[in-house]
Parts: sequence; structure tokens; C-alpha cells
Amino acid sequence: MISRSYTNLLDLASGNFPTMGRERDRRRMPRVMTVPGSICELDDDQAHSVSSENPSSLAGDRMIVVANLLPLKAKRRPDNKGWSFNWNEDSLILRLKDGLPEDMEVIFVGSLCVVIDPIEQDDVSNYLLEKFRCVPAFLPPNIVEKYYEGFCKRHLWPLFHYMLPFSPDHGGRFDRSMWEAYVSANKLFSQKVVEVLNPEDDFVWIHDYHLMVLPTFLRRRFNRLRMGFFLHSPFPSSEIYRTLPVREEILKALLCADIIGFHTFDYARHFLSCCSRMLGLEYQSKRGYIGLEYYGRTVGIKIMPVGIHMGHIENMKKLAAKELKLKELNQQFEGKTVLLGVDDLDVFKGINLKLLAMEHMLKQHPKWERQAVLVQIASPTRGKGIDLKEIQAEILESCKRINKQFGKPGYEPVVYIDREISSSERMAYYSIAECVVVTAVRDGMNLIPYEYIACRQGMSGSEVDSDVDGPKKSMLVVSEFIGCSPSLSGAIRVNPWNVEATAEAMNEAISMAEPEKQLRHEKHYRYVSTHDVGYWARSFLQDMERTCIDHFRKRTYGIGLGFGFRVVSLDPNFRKLSIDDIESAYIKSKSRAIFLDYDGTMMPQNSIIKSPSAEVISILNRICADQNNAVFIVSGRGRDSLDKWFSPCRKLGLAAEHGYFLRWSQDKDWETCSQNSDFGWMHLAEPVMQSYTDSTDGSCIEKKESAIVWQYRDADPGFGFSQAKEMLDHLESVLANEPVAVKSGQFIVEVKPQAWGQQRFSCRKNLHVFGGESKNGRFCALHWR
Repeated sequence: MISRSYTNLLDLASGNFPTMGRERDRRRMPRVMTVPGSICELDDDQAHSVSSENPSSLAGDRMIVVANLLPLKAKRRPDNKGWSFNWNEDSLILRLKDGLPEDMEVIFVGSLCVVIDPIEQDDVSNYLLEKFRCVPAFLPPNIVEKYYEGFCKRHLWPLFHYMLPFSPDHGGRFDRSMWEAYVSANKLFSQKVVEVLNPEDDFVWIHDYHLMVLPTFLRRRFNRLRMGFFLHSPFPSSEIYRTLPVREEILKALLCADIIGFHTFDYARHFLSCCSRMLGLEYQSKRGYIGLEYYGRTVGIKIMPVGIHMGHIENMKKLAAKELKLKELNQQFEGKTVLLGVDDLDVFKGINLKLLAMEHMLKQHPKWERQAVLVQIASPTRGKGIDLKEIQAEILESCKRINKQFGKPGYEPVVYIDREISSSERMAYYSIAECVVVTAVRDGMNLIPYEYIACRQGMSGSEVDSDVDGPKKSMLVVSEFIGCSPSLSGAIRVNPWNVEATAEAMNEAISMAEPEKQLRHEKHYRYVSTHDVGYWARSFLQDMERTCIDHFRKRTYGIGLGFGFRVVSLDPNFRKLSIDDIESAYIKSKSRAIFLDYDGTMMPQNSIIKSPSAEVISILNRICADQNNAVFIVSGRGRDSLDKWFSPCRKLGLAAEHGYFLRWSQDKDWETCSQNSDFGWMHLAEPVMQSYTDSTDGSCIEKKESAIVWQYRDADPGFGFSQAKEMLDHLESVLANEPVAVKSGQFIVEVKPQAWGQQRFSCRKNLHVFGGESKNGRFCALHWR
């Protein structure tokens, strides 16, 4: 399999990127303009960024879709020689092609649902790439078990559905070897993507929780790759997610993508809360778009529930009629009111809660005896799952009890089907159901209600012909804990744990007047038919393009090791001077002014010990000993603290309280930038701050000579920010007639006199500025000749 991007994968692995491209492409204007100057990398472990010589356009772009499973069905040939493959028509990943431009080539990367012998793997790979545009990732058996059944199904899947690992039997203890297998599998997927990737023109769309660290591996190689991720499962609240031992690694890996998609705002909100509480990141909403600023990059947050494929539903309806399954079911349930449940057999689908609700409805509303029937289809789970035997036993016991209590000759109130059924057979069941009931206690999206609505639009009552005119109706009782619930405003939403309320909802659904049923169906059908899977894919691609529009206009640098890797994105004119340049200019200059910040530079920002170390004092004395240097510490701290801490540095200048007090050296007096000595406004500001301090745990007041500051660094981030915003408005109102400025900063709200805060250092020669970042924080050095 030959890559479009590189002919020698060994060169790619070593970081050597050959110059390739057609002749007409080489003549085009470059995407990134080179800025003269000395550029040094920010990290020795630099990830190479690939630039392009031809502007991107959709006509030449491809979409590489990466998922755990390819949208294929596979089976051995009857002669046991080789394999036969065909598309899995039920695959959502396959259907997203309908929303992409017609001339956009789509390549699928993923694993197969069958085990291919290593001897056959090359032939299968070549065949699938040629016939299906699919690139299979063959995972070693020892990795598959720990990656999928282990980390995905026993750690991530339960946790994302709010099941905490309280004991080995519930969720399972964290196993480091399973995490390592998960990382290894994601790395193997990345290698398959690289084989077919053209990083300059291709989009990469990664799907679901199986591949959450894949963006890191791709971003390390290609800094400007246009890459999106969509999570098809719920994302838990920060209180749940923070229990995951590798929580920060996964968050940082996801932030290597350009856009991250979720079904609902709740899931996105939980993700943003995790980024805020664990990584200190804040998001902004601008013109309807949500973005996270991450080292100069804007990571887009996309909220768009997936839809169904209307054409596929229509085909399955016709097939159901052709197979006479619909006619058979109409005869079987003639004269009955059918409630339908279609669920995978797992612990989160709430099947037994639905059965209990059915039992309660029959007790409270005897009129439905001999009339109402609950058909529950339980499809086998795709993995080994958790507590499957216990769930199955519980369901069977409930079915047996209900049928024994309410069943009569010719009437069985619960029909339980525990086998895999075809799509066409499912459509037949939809057509006879008066109501679909979904009582999942937690589910990412659940497209069953959408399918039911689309199916009922084409079938009326017992009619087989989908073109028959007549009233269209459908009723839904859905759990408020599933992803499609917010989209179905006409459904009856329930808390599935409340069995009595669910029973009443089921009774209401099947007792409702026919005109209201029709109105609810029409409202739902308008949404489902216009927000199909094509609409979802098209919307995601448009937002990915918008988010990536500046990719080739900025300078990018890869820094960090492991999952601490991130791409720093900077303005095209950014010029980071090398240490050699700084040293050369320092030696040549005859007069130098050096300004140093204190917190975050001289001392770590969150250090408990606030005074400078002996090493810092020694270094400062060495710098001050040079007669050509004028060295200043510029800090927001008070002059008493700075005077005490830096008493050994006799030649050091101090600018306290952000320059309100200034002292050129220890043998000089403190100077004040303002002649105003009226600080009566502090008596107005302090009581306001104190009231917020009393109600905000972790906050405190720092009273200075010239200013008063409210700090909330140790408070809850969300609550502290909310309190700070309200306090800012409160103080501005109280101090409206006072000569002060009220400002908010990083975890602070500060009140200080107006018209001060900056000191001017003048010189007669040209002023040169060197800026950068030290090991512990920021520094700024100025010098003049």
C-alpha cells in the first residue's frame, strides 16, 4: 500500500520529509510566508510541521474516517479459501458520506470484526483498499483483548455511563496494562492513517471513545493537520470523570484535535468543566460558536446530535413488506395495542425498569388487560459487557411473573425476543407499534425513536403500502437520560427510575386522542427528516473547515513529551530570539535595564514559601554587580515584603504594587507615583469584598497600601469566577464616584487608584526588547546601547 504523501515510510518515521508534488503545485504561492530572523525550536523533541504549496479546496480534499470498526461485514467463503466482504448498511460511519461533497473521496480506517490470519493480511488489505477504499488495522490478539474488552468496555464505557468502579465486580479496578494496550492500539491506528494520509489536503475525522488518544499521535507528526473528533457516547460530569487515573492524558490528547463534537450540550458542558477544573482552561462563545484556547490554538466544540439515513429506512420498509413479516405481525397482534422496546442487552438500557412499569400500568389500569402488549426486543450486546447473566435472569424472571399474573388464553402481556433481528424485521415491528418506550438509564444518543418516527411516516395502521395516504401518528415515551431526548419535544419524557411515573406515561401515550398523536408525530418527523445523518456530517465538516481556516497562516511548534505534547500556534511574524542572540546583544550593550517579575518567574506561582531562595538572591547579586546593569523586580506585592525579602541585594531596584512605589536601590528612598493620599474609598470597597469572601470558600482579601485585591485562586473555579463577575459589577456601582479603577485579572478582582500602574523608563538610544519564557515563568529583558 503506497502512501500519497510519502514514498519511504522510513523517512517519515525518522522525521525526514521529502519534497513531493506535481509540477503545477510547486508553482503556486506558499501557504506560510517565511519571516527573516533567527528561529530556534521550543523543544528538542520537536514534531515536524508539514507545509503545503497549494491552497486547500474541497475539490482536492479527502476525508479519512477513523473508527474502531470498518463499516464492513466479513465472512469466510464456502470453500474456506479467502474472505468475502460487503458494506454494513446499518453502519452510521458508512452513511455519513451522504453529507460530504460528491467529489470528496472518503477513506475508512478501522479494524475488522473477524480475525484475519497474518498470511492473508496483505491480500485483504490490498483488496479492501481497492474495492472499498478501506484500510484495515490488524491488532495483535494480546492487544485486542486488553484494548477493547479491557480498557474500552471495562473502564471507559462504564465510567462514561456513570458507573464508578466501587468494587472489582462493578466497573473493575484500573489496570495499567489495559491502558498501555489502549495506547498501543491507538498508535497502530495512527500508523494506518499515516499510510494513506496527505497531511496538506486531507481531513481526518476520528470517532468515539475507542480512539481518544489517537489525535496525539497524528498531531505529533503533522502540526497543521485538519483533524476532528466526535464522541458517540455520553461524557460524564467532572465529579465522575476525575476518578479516571489517566484523566489528564485523555483530555490533553483530545485537545490535539481541531474540533471535538458531542451529541448534546450536557456532554459538551461536562467536557468543558473537566478542562476548566483539571487543566485550568476556559472557553469562550462567539457568534454561536464555542472555542477553547489551548496554547494559541482554538479548539472548536461542536454540539450536533447525529441523525438517521432516511433512504435506508425507506428501503428496509419496502423489504419488510416484501418479506411478508408485516402481514404476519398484523395477524399476530390483531386487536391489540402494542408498546415496543428495542434495546441492546446491557446494564444501562433499563429493560427491567420498563417491565416493572408495564406491570404497574396493568395493575393501575385494568382496562389494558387483554389489550396492551409490550414487545421487548433485546439484541445481544457487542462486547462481553458487565453483569449480563444477572441482567438476563432478572428480565426473564420479570417476564415470567407478569405473564403469569396477567396472562390469559390467547393473551400474553409481555413478548420477549432475545435474539438478533434484521433491520427489515425491526421496521415491521415499528409499523405495528402504537408507542415506542425507551427507558435507558444512560445512553449516548439512541436512534431507535428516530427510526420509529421515520417508519411510521410511511405506514398507516395495518397498511403495507408505504404510499397509502392517511393520518400518520407515533408516540414516544423516552428517558430523559438519552441523547435524543432534547430533540424530541413532543415525546413524553420520564425518569426511568420512577417506575410509577413511567407507567403513567405509557398509559397516557396509548390513551391520547388521535389528533394530538398526529400533531406530535408531524413535529417529530419534520425534525428527523431534516436533521438526518447527512446534515450532521455536512455541519461537522463545515465547522471543521471554519476552525482550521488559520492553520497555514500561523507558525506552529510542537512541544512536550508523551501526552504532555501540544502544538503552540503563534502569529506568522513571531520571532523567538535564540540564546546566542540574547547573549551577543547583552555583551555588546553598555547600559542595560533588566525587569524581572516575581511570582511565576523568581518564584513558582503556587509556592507555599513566598520568600526567594538563597540561589535566587545569589544570582540577582551577580547581575547587580555588573556596573552596566540596572535590575528591577516588578511585582504586585507590597513594599514591606519586597524590602524584607531582598534586603541582601543592595543594588537591586524594586517596583512594588505594580509600580505605585518605586525604589532604585536600597540606599534610596521609596518614591510614589501619585500625590493623592486619599484612600477613603477602601472603607467602601472592603465591606463588599468581605461579604463575597464570607460566601466563597477558598477566597481571601489582600489589602495593600495603594490597592485592595480579592483573590479566589483556591476557590471552586466555576463558583469563584461567577462570584468575581458579580463582585466586579457590585464594586463598579458602589465606587462609581470614586477616583479608582476596578479590574479583574487571573483569579483576582482589584481596586486601585486611577491613572497609575505603569512606570516610564526613558533613554536616549534605541531600546531593544527581548521577551520569552523562563523555566519557572515569564521574563522580559530590555537594554539600550
